[in-house]
Parts: sequence; structure tokens; C-alpha cells
Amino acid sequence: MIYLDYAAHTPLAPEALECLVRTERLFAGNPLSAHAAGRAARAELDAVTRRVADCFGARADEVVFTSGASEANNHALKGLARAGRHRGRHILSTCLEHPSVSGPLTVLQERGCEVELIDVRQDGTVDLAHLRELLRPDTVLVSVCLVDGELGAVQPVGEIAALLRDRPGCRFHVDASQAAGKLPVSFEGIDCLTFSAHKFHGPTGCGGLLVRAECAPEPLVHGGRGANAHRSGTPALALAAAAAEALASACTHQAARRRTAETLRAALLAAFRAYPRVRINSPADGSPYILNLSVQGVPGGAFQAALDRRGVCVSVKSACCVPDVPSRPVLAVSRDRKNARCSWRISLSHLTTREELDAFLEIFDVCYKELTT
Repeated sequence: MIYLDYAAHTPLAPEALECLVRTERLFAGNPLSAHAAGRAARAELDAVTRRVADCFGARADEVVFTSGASEANNHALKGLARAGRHRGRHILSTCLEHPSVSGPLTVLQERGCEVELIDVRQDGTVDLAHLRELLRPDTVLVSVCLVDGELGAVQPVGEIAALLRDRPGCRFHVDASQAAGKLPVSFEGIDCLTFSAHKFHGPTGCGGLLVRAECAPEPLVHGGRGANAHRSGTPALALAAAAAEALASACTHQAARRRTAETLRAALLAAFRAYPRVRINSPADGSPYILNLSVQGVPGGAFQAALDRRGVCVSVKSACCVPDVPSRPVLAVSRDRKNARCSWRISLSHLTTREELDAFLEIFDVCYKELTT
């Protein structure tokens, strides 16, 4: 099997697995309990939390562990909208967002919020001039992904934060799930930031939300105590520790891993130039870990299925997207519905080898000739 779907899921890093098992064995107590075992577990949770915060330039009291990015995005969007309901109900986002962002926004619309989408330029980045035009006195929330999971477009988060700096009533949420551990991510200028451990070789079922102290989105989970005021429930200490281990390792080796991905992506781009029906949808300066392409005249699902039959794993869209509809991000940048239906995604990792890529390209050639003749 040739696995080229790392944007959907990454295998657990050995050091993270070891950390998970070690933490489960060493800490039997509930971090919320008052006895010695509970205090030991709480001390370890505090150390783990500080470790995660350091990776983002945040404070430890700004880290909220969740079951993943979907919960974190729902918490941020619903919580911020409700907390700001007395100031306004106007929300801005983009067509590039993950379903765990677009879904809550639809729910908020049904509850009376007004959601507008910022235009996207042909390089996949948001149109800052259009964002400026859309901002209103009653705008309470702007939500933008740092890296789009289908195209790999990297958004100008710093510039967006600068636009919102003089608008204290408008909160800024960033979904950094496809960026954390892979690209530099800073919490500066952001009110809420989402990450998911299984995107950077951490455990499934653990993610997080960074929350600015003055922000205070209303909780998504109520009832009982928690590690902080933002989320009730017993903290999953071993999962959090393994996530912190994976994140710290990813950040330590980030530059080298990125160079590996850049080299592999360049090799793919060079090879695809030989195929006249291949259209590259990803921007040239996007994340090196993601490459979106279309084979003109061949539905993306058909090409993905042909590759799958030959042992190659790629995605048509994000694993969480509704199947059999055109890719919204690809449609936004290409303005071509047929092209969007033909699109699919290759996503890389530092674990991807050149031998795997060469084998994939041989299989791609067979599928291309089979499906385009």
C-alpha cells in the first residue's frame, strides 16, 4: 500500500505511543481528585499543558484540551457567537472551511445569525479588500482556516488579525488543524485557535482550542468540573500527554520535515507536466504537504477509485466532506465546476519516501492512460 492521504490522518509517532502508554501506567488518579494520586495526575496535566502552550506562544491557561478539532471548532464558533450576541449577529468566514466550521455556521444561521463569505482570490487566499468591505459594527466573529485542507492555501492570518485589531467586539477564530506541527503557528492576534493531534502524528481523539483569556466563549459541554472553566469532564491525561509529545517533536523537526515535503511535492509537479490533461489546483506557495490536481474529463472519484484498486490511498476531498459534490475550494479558485468535479488530493508527510512516490507515478501513468483513452 502507498499511503498519500496524510492530510486526513497521520500514523501515531512511536514517541507519542510510548508516552501514551507510560502516562497510563504511571498516573492512576483523576486529575480533578484531591488525593495524592489526583494531585500527581494534575501536576502532570499542568506540565503537558505548558508544553503545548509553548509550541504556540500561548499561556498554559489558554489551552483547552478537546476530543478533536471538530469539537474545538464547534466550541469556538457557537461559544463566541453566543457570547457576542448582545453586540451583533454578523459573522464572516470563507468557502474554504472544514465541515466542522461550515456546519456550525449553518446552525448559527438557523438560529438567527447572518453569515457572509469572504471572496477568495485565484491563489486560494482571502481577498483582504473584500473582508474590509464586509466588516460592520455588528460583526462579532471572523473565522478563517490557516491552511485549507483541500488546496493547501496558506491564509494571511497576521494581516487579518491586523485588520481586526481596532475592533475589540469582533473575535478572530483560526482553524490551524492542517498547519499545527507542519508550519509555524503563532497565537498572536488570534482569539481562538484550533488544532487536532492526529494531523501531526499524535493520538486520535485529542485536540485543542486555544482561548484568549478575555475572550470567554460560552462552554459547549456543561455539567461537572473540568480542568478549566471552558470544558467540563475528566481530562484525558494520557491522550493530552501523547499529543504534547507529538507536537513538540513535530515542531522540533519542522524545518527538516518541511524540506522533505517540498522536495517530494516538486518531484510530483515535475512529473505531472508530462500529462496534458493534468491541471494543478493548489497554489505554488501553498503548504508543501498538500497537492490538489484534476485530470480533465475524469471525475475525481473515478480516478481515486482506480488508484485505490492498485493500492494507492488518496482523497477526493477532506474525509469529512459530503461525497459526490464538487469541491468548494477548487470551484472557488478555478471558477470551473467541471474542474472541481475532477479534482482530488495528494497529501504528503516526512514519512513519504521517494520510492513510494516513484511507484505511485508508475501507477498514475497506468490509470491516466486507462481513464483518458
